Amino acid sequence: MKISVIIPTLNEEQAIGSVVRAIPADRVHEVIVVDNGSTDNTAEMATSAGARLIVEPRAGYGSACLTGAKTAANADILVFMDGDRSDDPRELETILGPIVENRADLVIGSRLKGNLEKGAMPLHGRLGNHFIVLLLRLLYGVNITDIGSFRAIRAQTLFSLKMEQMTYGWPVEMVVKAARQGLRILSVPVTYRRRIGQSKVTGTIRGTILATYFLFLVPLKYLIEANHHRQE
Repeated sequence: MKISVIIPTLNEEQAIGSVVRAIPADRVHEVIVVDNGSTDNTAEMATSAGARLIVEPRAGYGSACLTGAKTAANADILVFMDGDRSDDPRELETILGPIVENRADLVIGSRLKGNLEKGAMPLHGRLGNHFIVLLLRLLYGVNITDIGSFRAIRAQTLFSLKMEQMTYGWPVEMVVKAARQGLRILSVPVTYRRRIGQSKVTGTIRGTILATYFLFLVPLKYLIEANHHRQE
């Protein structure tokens, strides 16, 4: 079984090397770092640590993730994680286990139910996550506890979702579309550490506003589309 780890990055030179080196090499087929427009030495740090580097010039978290997924052409399972050290690569098996054991189709690491390091997630980030998972539960019956980026999914399953959100909406779109297909979605507790460097989402006002907009809009968008199709 081939497992590819995909790490979208934007200016993560301080952390990416240690993140790549901490991934259990005997468990994964390859580590793919997708550079999404870095202006620092992220690319050099990633390759020197042993990662396969892919450059995605189109800005957007979803763009980087999808490019990484398409690059991992022979992978059976795809694992997505951040490159700022907030996710702990040593917990890879926690994310993989339910997929490998056929207990889930999509596994999402829950920072809120795991070991959340002090200062790792600001209050508005925690509140936003609680609201999003509540919205997903009410609209789609999804029983998860976080919408974090550390997650695993079979490659074939991911491509069947036909992902469209190329920016901040990617994580929640994956959940919504998986729920609409009746897939098994599972949250597992993970460690979440203080990131190295500034967050591209909660670390800036612009990032927070854009992420909030997309994360809330996407579930409603697909619900409206589904209702429209039923009425036709």
